[in-house]
Order: sequence, then C-alpha cells, then structure tokens
Amino acid sequence: MGPLMLDVSGFELTHEEIDILDHPLVGGLILFSRNYHDQKQLSDLVRHARSVTRNDILISTDHEGGRVQRFRDGFSEIPAMGSIALQSNEDTQHSDYLCEQFGWLMAAELLAFDIDISFAPVLDLHGVSEVIGDRSFHQQPEKIVQLASEFIKGMHRAGMSATGKHFPGHGNVLEDSHIAMPVDKRSREDIFALDMAIFKSIHQQGLLDAVMPAHVVYPDVDDLPAGFSQKWIKQILRQELDFNGVVFSDDLSMQGAVQMGNIVERAELAIAAGCDMVLVCNDPKGAAKVIDGLPSDMGLHKNSLDRIKSLRKAVGLDFSSLKKTTDYQVASKVLDQFYAK
Repeated sequence: MGPLMLDVSGFELTHEEIDILDHPLVGGLILFSRNYHDQKQLSDLVRHARSVTRNDILISTDHEGGRVQRFRDGFSEIPAMGSIALQSNEDTQHSDYLCEQFGWLMAAELLAFDIDISFAPVLDLHGVSEVIGDRSFHQQPEKIVQLASEFIKGMHRAGMSATGKHFPGHGNVLEDSHIAMPVDKRSREDIFALDMAIFKSIHQQGLLDAVMPAHVVYPDVDDLPAGFSQKWIKQILRQELDFNGVVFSDDLSMQGAVQMGNIVERAELAIAAGCDMVLVCNDPKGAAKVIDGLPSDMGLHKNSLDRIKSLRKAVGLDFSSLKKTTDYQVASKVLDQFYAK
C-alpha cells in the first residue's frame, strides 16, 4: 500500500482514474459531494473502486455534520457540532447523549456503504476562525474534550475509527487555509495550554485513532506549518504525546500548503515530517505529478502500514438492514427530536 490518498471526478470512475487508483503508490480514496447522486450509485462507486485496486485501499470522506457533510439525500442530516451544546442549554448529560448518538449515526450510515472513515471530529476551539466556526463543539477546551469524547465513543460503537483535526488547533487564526497561509502568533504556552490540551486529553483516554495536522504556522514553535513540521509531528505528537495512530496530511493542494514548494515537494516534505498518508484533492494534474514524481516503490513503512490497516472498517450491515435495527431507530428518533425543538 502506498502513501497517497486521491479523489475522483464524478459519479463513476473514468478509465484514467481506474489506472491511477491501481497505482502502487495509492493507498486511499476520498469522496466528495460531487461523487454522490444517490445511495445505489454510491454503493456501486465504492464497490468498483475496491475492485480495480491492487491495494486494500482506505475509503474516506468528510462527514462532520452541519455544513460539512458530503452525502445528503437519503442520509441523516447530522447537525453542526457547535449547535449541540446550545440546543441543550449547556445541559451536560443531555449534550453528551446527543453527541454519542450522532457520532454513532454518522459512522453507522457510512460503514453501511463500505466507507471506512469520516475525517471527524473537529477538535478546534470555536475562536476567531470562520472556516471552523460551528464545526467546533464549543469555545471552552474542557467542553470540547467532553463532547468530542462522547462523539468518538459513538463512532467507535459503530465500528469506525476517529480522526481528530486540525492538530494542534486551527480555531485561533482568522485566515482560511484553503485560500491563505494562516499564522498563529500566540505563544507556545497558550497553544499548549488551550488548543493542544484538547488533543492531549482525548488521546490520553485512548480515543484518538488518527489526527490531521493543520496547514497553519505557529512561529513560536516552528517556522513550518504543522503538517510539514518534524518538530510538530515527530517530536511533539509522536514523542511527547506518545501518539501511535495514523497521521494524515490535510489536502496538499490547499493554499496553505503552496508555499512549501511544488506538489511533489509538498508530498515529500509531508511524508518526511511524519505523515503516514498524504491527501491530494481537487487537482488531477497535481495527483498525476505526485505519482510520477515519487519513487514507484515507495511503499509504507511497516509501522505506517499497520496503523492504516487498523482503520479499515468493521464488517457492517447494509443500509436497508441497518435501518431496521433498534440502535438506528433510537438514534433517528433522537435526531428528529433535536430538530423539532
């Protein structure tokens, strides 16, 4: 299995995409809204993708809830995480219950279509960042830890691994790393005491299976964005926090990554920094350049391979069978009641 996670253009695979997905460097596929028309089409697309690849690829999507949910029609409408505590009037017990139920529901529905992971949850503070905003659970670190932990427990109950993002925290920079290069000028002490304390606390509970670093520079720690920084990934995350899960890069085509060189150089730098798998999205020409530019025999190190294989989904029910289960009916009722208020 290789270290690249790529995307595809539409509802079906093109001949070129079939060839690319079968390349030995490719270890993952990420799906977007443009890849979803209806449930049968999604099921066919996932089945086809798995059948044409030599590697046992990891299939992912971004299904956080709220404005970041790739599949809509026929799927449960998971609310924005920031709305849960508000809707519950800060009732901790009720908020915890909702988070666990919604984490389970989100994960169970994706697993029913043989999708391994959703890149969730967002562990960033609800600070000044508009691109994060209500994707965050709360403004207070301790509340995020509590709510996100319950959401992850729901994901785990369904059989899905959790990916915390965006390490060490994206909530305190105004710029959107999709279109700019954010710089968080706060002190190391502030970052570690607030933002990173969330990741540390959830990891210490044994709940984090993977993380996705931010395309953000924290100059009091390192001049490189976190996703390209050996200091952040190898030293702080791996050694100081003793994290042994998967590290995914954020999309290397984002503007926040462009300053790190051409697309091949970005992939090389992210892998050298300690990312197990790197994402190249919304840039087919860039993906082709990365495949051509990296050594074709650049397989994953055994540690990375074992980590990524551990994220492969548990065997689940198909969607029709899932909907008949008591767990699904309970979670759906909880969701209906949430929106009825």
